[in-house]
Amino acid sequence: MQIRLASLLVDDQNKALNFYTGVLGFVKDKDIPMGEFRWLTVSAPEGAQGAELVLEPMAFPPARIYQKALFDAGIPATAFITTDIHAEYLRLKNAGVHFRSAPQAMGPITAAIFDDTCGNLINLVQPA
Repeated sequence: MQIRLASLLVDDQNKALNFYTGVLGFVKDKDIPMGEFRWLTVSAPEGAQGAELVLEPMAFPPARIYQKALFDAGIPATAFITTDIHAEYLRLKNAGVHFRSAPQAMGPITAAIFDDTCGNLINLVQPA
């Protein structure tokens, strides 16, 4: 058994695709029309081969409530791993990404939370 897909709720698939590819540097993988929405995935060039992030439209009304509750509570929707958090933090900050704080040591990790502009907080993490 393998995990190949992880979903992330987004408020606008086009905006999410632009952010995840144009700012974060992910690559569009699948883009399949499915009625009003799309099966839209991105992958990380340096990530695990075959792993995709689904940019999931919020077609189910309670999803908006859930996403907003997480965001308002400061809880990240997911985490991305990096091997050099300080360089990645500077690169993303220079690209206009809004961080809630600079990288901070937290036990066995160093982490910084950023806003993906699509309704989510993302935890950028460097393991020790």
